[in-house]
Amino acid sequence: MTSTTALRPAPAPAAPPVGRVRAAAAVVAVAATLPYLALKLLWLTGHPVGAGDADAMDDLWLVNLLTFGMDAIAVVLALSFVRPWGRRAPAGLLAFPMWVATGLLGTILVALPLFLLTTVVLGPEEPAAGADDGPSGWIFPVVYGGFAVQGLALITGFLLYARQRWAGLLHDRIGDLPRSPTLTVQRTFACVAAPLAAGVASTRLYWAFGGHAGLPLEWREQHSRGVAVMDGVTAAAAVAAAVALLLLVFRIRPGWRLRVPLAVAWTAAGSIFGWGSWQLVAFGTTTEVAGLGRAVPGLLPLVESAQVVTGLLVLTVGAIALVERAAALRGTARKAPDLGRSRTADVESAQ
Repeated sequence: MTSTTALRPAPAPAAPPVGRVRAAAAVVAVAATLPYLALKLLWLTGHPVGAGDADAMDDLWLVNLLTFGMDAIAVVLALSFVRPWGRRAPAGLLAFPMWVATGLLGTILVALPLFLLTTVVLGPEEPAAGADDGPSGWIFPVVYGGFAVQGLALITGFLLYARQRWAGLLHDRIGDLPRSPTLTVQRTFACVAAPLAAGVASTRLYWAFGGHAGLPLEWREQHSRGVAVMDGVTAAAAVAAAVALLLLVFRIRPGWRLRVPLAVAWTAAGSIFGWGSWQLVAFGTTTEVAGLGRAVPGLLPLVESAQVVTGLLVLTVGAIALVERAAALRGTARKAPDLGRSRTADVESAQ
């Protein structure tokens, strides 16, 4: 008589534990978004709290809506790191917005301490002309303090999530990346991205040290220390993204751990892509003939577009290489049981 126990389906494997640190990071990330979301919601509904120039809120309605949506996506990302549906989500659906978020928030985490350091060393900056119409003084610490906390928490949660979901890839070395037929394409993309990144870096560095060529007249008059710091950080990110990409595609240091250049390429490319895309959307890409004082000359959108293209090239190369490596790991895992079964059959036939 057949036992009914043998006919029962095997129980589903238990989900791996989330861990206290990852859970705490998700809670902190969500909490850090609330002040910013509340502020944007007030502005979108016609309550310019702390905005300075209330009339400007009408012109910035679309920008405020976009930034509200971006922070709402950060909430969804934080929850995906601790909820069961986050483990089942397609990798690309989760990785792309997290790549952009890492770039945007990671840049703030680097630029904010540098800006505060310049304030300590050089003293407070003299307000630019027209700064009286700007946001109230408490807006900066609330917004950027929230971004800093959100960035630390969100990146921490993602690192712990990635270590659990993609542990095999993170322990690889550069030399473990497969030399597939697409390697020529990857190297071609890298050779296109590198000079673009060099152009972005040199131009941003020129602006960071006070150069004005290619900037709108309004930006020249109100060029602040904070903008200079951001230009410098963007220049460093462009160089870092190009160097890390070249290391990976040309296998320059095959014995190095993959996770170090991968993390650099991930963060730096996300930074130049995220901020380049944001500036294109927020400041426009065309010259306003009717208002030359607010016009954007061709160099600025060209640099921003180069940032976007460079970031996308790095993302494409990384996605191809990692997908191929993941497929190779799955193929190895499938072959192992088959090899064991074939060896058992050989032994039985020999007996």
